Amino acid sequence: MSAGPAYLGVDQSIGGKRWEAVDSDERSGLALSQRHGLPEIVGRLLAARGVGVDQVDDFLDPQIRRLLPNPSSLVDMDLAAKRLADAIQKGQKVAVFGDYDVDGATSSAVLKRFWRAVGRDLDVYIPDRLTEGYGPNLPALQRMKKQGIELVITVDCGIVAFEALAGARKAGIEVVVVDHHQAEPRLPDAVAIVNPNRLDDTSSEGHLAAVGVTFLLVVALNRVLRQRGWYNCRVEPNLLQWLDLVALGTVCDVVSLTGVNRALVKQGLKVMGARRNAGLRALADIVHLTEQPAAYHAGFMLGPRVNAGGRVGESWLGAALLSTDDEGKAVELAKRLDVYNQERRSIEAVCLQSATDIVENNNNGNFAYVGSTEWHPGVIGIVAGRLRERFNRPACVVAYDGDQGKGSGRSVKGFDLGAAIVAARQAGLLSSGGGHAMAAGFTIQRNNEQSFCSFMTERIGKTQRELTPVYRIDGAIQPIGANNEFLTAIERLAPFGAGNPQPRFVFPRVRIIKAQQVGADHVSCIVTGENGGRLKAISFRSLGQPLGQALLQSGGSPVHLCGTLKLDHWQGRETPQLTIDDAATIF
Repeated sequence: MSAGPAYLGVDQSIGGKRWEAVDSDERSGLALSQRHGLPEIVGRLLAARGVGVDQVDDFLDPQIRRLLPNPSSLVDMDLAAKRLADAIQKGQKVAVFGDYDVDGATSSAVLKRFWRAVGRDLDVYIPDRLTEGYGPNLPALQRMKKQGIELVITVDCGIVAFEALAGARKAGIEVVVVDHHQAEPRLPDAVAIVNPNRLDDTSSEGHLAAVGVTFLLVVALNRVLRQRGWYNCRVEPNLLQWLDLVALGTVCDVVSLTGVNRALVKQGLKVMGARRNAGLRALADIVHLTEQPAAYHAGFMLGPRVNAGGRVGESWLGAALLSTDDEGKAVELAKRLDVYNQERRSIEAVCLQSATDIVENNNNGNFAYVGSTEWHPGVIGIVAGRLRERFNRPACVVAYDGDQGKGSGRSVKGFDLGAAIVAARQAGLLSSGGGHAMAAGFTIQRNNEQSFCSFMTERIGKTQRELTPVYRIDGAIQPIGANNEFLTAIERLAPFGAGNPQPRFVFPRVRIIKAQQVGADHVSCIVTGENGGRLKAISFRSLGQPLGQALLQSGGSPVHLCGTLKLDHWQGRETPQLTIDDAATIF
């Protein structure tokens, strides 16, 4: 994967990475900045991200009205909208069957709020991760039938639930599938299947999270109700009020923040900042979020707490929190989720240390696979992500209960993990499984471990023969230049995330004049450059790691640092801060 000379000659950093410059045409960057009146750094960063001259406005100021696709461009969307409109008009009893992660919780909450806004009620069912597992299951659907449910909408799940949905049909339950995970040529038995990743879908909207697909469904459904005169004597809801939920689910599902996803997240974060959702307001108060929320806050502060109930607690809590308008109930649910999140962190730390030791002691090439009966299935996805980050290779973590294991995987750019998991299931190596390019889940029998690892290693090797750990560098800067004006210019490219990474800069030949441990495992620093200036810096989760030790023991010797910049908001002041990703020794 190495494409050019090592940046500043750093072929192997303290963190074991190779530094390379981001591919960028300086002339294109200059042309962008001149044509649109932008700071030169903004033009360079846009060019590096492949933004053309005619795409700048949509990238920097993504608007829903310009970028939202016609929902009808998705296969079965009109069919689903008409069936759901029928149910609303007839007063049929409808339920949502949602996934237990943030994408599923936000999708469920969007539908719950829409039904309430049009004068109907909607039941929400979130399965228990430990006792039911992922996706629709027939016993739950049969219980819904006994409770009078006539129509079920699956969100963020259902595309490979063949047996459960066939059973639902026999039981007399109609199902509309709303999903975004990798589909197969075979489709489940349902009234309508809305999924931009269907093989016969030509909408080019496969990058949407499930909550994005759900929002398009609500747009289509609202349009049908309007055409049928439903709002002649009712107030039509403003659908944009729920973009805070769409933004949260989109960010937390780590889908590409390009195209319409940029508009959904950027505009959704503005809605989130208005603090109208009681559940999100209660969570923001718990994490002491007083500034305008960014993708970082959604992904690393709010999202993990919404997720915590599904991981180690009560799976329904997240959707309930995001759906309620009751202030007291919102505060109570937010507090419970915060406690579960603290528990999740403790469980995760033990699992991560054990899994890391296994990978380090067993060199298994381009694929990291670990499994144990000692691990909680609620944290294996997070641990897989940490392994992926540390070892820069696709990683799968399995929590075994006897000979059967529940697995979760995370991938690197360029390897479609969801497709690989589906292929492994079709080859008989997995009992169940599915996902999308960057993340997947599956069920495996212990006696298939070796065959599965061999299958994955071979498949990864066909797409990427060598997964060289690389940090892509957007440029070099000195601490004195990392001022508020510079950071304000960079922030014009936000929201940052998958598909639009936060710019990473190198600080060459700087000195660390103060370094200390903060929190449980972070290292805080003060950095100065050759021409003066001081910059606050922090390295997260690095204590006890080579990077953290190097920062603490630098002794004032010059080092190269690389990382990302942000404005740190504290006591009404905005101060530039560097998040240190890596360092390199100068010889």
